[in-house]
Amino acid sequence: MTDSQHLGLSAAELEATGSFWTAREIEQQPRMLLHTHALVAALQAELAGFAGEITGNVGARVILTGAGSSAYIGQCLAPLLDRLLPARVDAVPSTDIVSAPELYLDPAQPLLLVSFGRSGNSPESLAAVALVEARVDTASHLVITCNSAGALVRAPARRLMTLQLPEETHDLSFAMTSSFSCMMYATLAALTGTSTLAQRIEVISSAMRQAIETSNDYLRELAGRGHGRVAYLGSGLLQGVAREAALKLGELSNGAIVTCYETPMGFRHGPKTFLDADTLVFVFVSNNALTRSYDLDLLEELRNDGVAARIIEVSAVASTPDVRSGIALPELQQAADVELLWPCVAIAQLFAFHCSRALGLAPDQPNKQGTVNRVVQGVRLHGVP
Repeated sequence: MTDSQHLGLSAAELEATGSFWTAREIEQQPRMLLHTHALVAALQAELAGFAGEITGNVGARVILTGAGSSAYIGQCLAPLLDRLLPARVDAVPSTDIVSAPELYLDPAQPLLLVSFGRSGNSPESLAAVALVEARVDTASHLVITCNSAGALVRAPARRLMTLQLPEETHDLSFAMTSSFSCMMYATLAALTGTSTLAQRIEVISSAMRQAIETSNDYLRELAGRGHGRVAYLGSGLLQGVAREAALKLGELSNGAIVTCYETPMGFRHGPKTFLDADTLVFVFVSNNALTRSYDLDLLEELRNDGVAARIIEVSAVASTPDVRSGIALPELQQAADVELLWPCVAIAQLFAFHCSRALGLAPDQPNKQGTVNRVVQGVRLHGVP
């Protein structure tokens, strides 16, 4: 790939088909992860001082919040952060906080609200901050954003810190790609510290780059087959990736491809009826020995059933030598599941990008009707201070 190419396609072709920004923003992610790590490392002392009083308090709570893809950042990380930090950690979409604040906000429990915002202009994000300010006695706000000019960084709050990511991560395309991966990494680094991640960021970045480079042609060919249904399955932290993958494909196909997500074990309990002869199934396989055993059981079952068109195993250690039915992540054979998040999400983004193009859509703006937008519109807020 050269400077005039992205994802193996010329800049001229990408621009002519409304694909340039999506391709560039997918491809830049390994480099942007390194930049994000350096940025967070430089602010580590300030971040620890700001967040530590709550994250280190067993009686306090951290809520990771956002809408759409931003909500799935929290769902990827919350189970791990809840184990690593003394405070309780939950992922709660801003849309849930705004529509039912009494279920999620405890006035007496100290709270750190971590708000994700590519643009920082989502009305729900701003409303969530206002509700926390009005309803929680002791609250702090960590805003992780890609846009220094967004309204979220100026939200009225008693105590607020902004973690501003590199400007390049402020994706210009319709779908979140580098903004998703870099806000996810920034959150992990900000709340757990960069010292341990300093030993792994090069590996994570390299694995993401390899996933993009080695799976791109395969995923383009797969997208060209025109399958109308795709299921994404993932256990543990990878369930969040499955949700993001389903959303990404729905967005970039403008709803033309029907998607679903589940855990491998949960898939048997009804959602398996989604499968037919036109369905692709992506299984993001865990590296955890116990979790992996359940993932592989489901893979074997699906292969034996012979119902789905194809089962795609995304795994650091492939369960089958058939390269046509899997995507390998060889640099991560001994990695913790959290490190699988970034190459797995890149694979999901690539497939959605190529499906969009195969459908004759413009990935940079696939919804020509204007019924959905890069920054959500048409939200009427009720009961917000």
